[in-house]
This record gives sequence, structure tokens and C-alpha cells, in this order.
Amino acid sequence: MSPWDKYSITELPEIAASLLRETKDYPNVWLFRGEMGAGKTTLIKEICHQLGVAQSVQSPTFSLVNEYVDGKGKPVYHFDLYRLKNAQEAFDIGLEEYLDSGHLCLVEWPEQAEEFWTFEHLELNVSHVDDAHRKLEVVWRRY
Repeated sequence: MSPWDKYSITELPEIAASLLRETKDYPNVWLFRGEMGAGKTTLIKEICHQLGVAQSVQSPTFSLVNEYVDGKGKPVYHFDLYRLKNAQEAFDIGLEEYLDSGHLCLVEWPEQAEEFWTFEHLELNVSHVDDAHRKLEVVWRRY
């Protein structure tokens, strides 16, 4: 999958639509990596918009997981693992059941539960280029 070396927020609808088109046959677990403020949540909001999610998409920083419904009535799970202290907390919220559900799971801060990611998944690495631009690299991790 080609990286987006430099994009602005106005290009996010095109990028999200392209991601969804290109990843139809890919795993349902997407890990979003990047520094604080890199644009992970903003990208997830646009992906959800493209999927037809009508609810407000917000980072689930305190609840750890938000459930949305896409335009086809299917659940989309959005995780923010930033506040986890250890992988046991991920087990405690039932992360494994969500990941095994077959529904799209969008995970911010996967570094907080690194031992979970031993199966096929997509990694979306978002980074700053400058104040107005970001870079996105997508990697399919196969195990």
C-alpha cells in the first residue's frame, strides 16, 4: 500500500475513502501509531464518517472504547489505550472479545498493550511533516 508522504486536513476525505477501498480484504484490526497530536483521532473521525457513522466520533480516552454503528448497521469499535497502565487492564475491558468480533477495531496507542498484536493487523503510522501537513504510512503485519 502506498504511503501518503504529505497531506493536509482537506485531503482526509479522499485518504479515508482510499484506505477503505484498498483495505476491503485486509484484517479488521487497525492500529494507529503516532505522537500526541499527530492526527490519529482526526483520521479515525474521517474513516468513521466515510463508513456512514452518524454518532459523534470522539477519542475514548477515559472510557477506553467507544462503539459506533456504521451505515450498514455494523458496529465499529474505537479504542484509546493511552491511559492503560499494563496489558492486564486491556484484558479487564475485554479487548480480546472486541478484537475477535470480526468488526472493525480502530486502536489508538497500541503501544500500551503491545503483547496483544500477535495476529494479522494493519498499522497506520501518522507523523508530523509540518504544522499543516501529516504523513501516513500503512503496513500490513502478517504473523
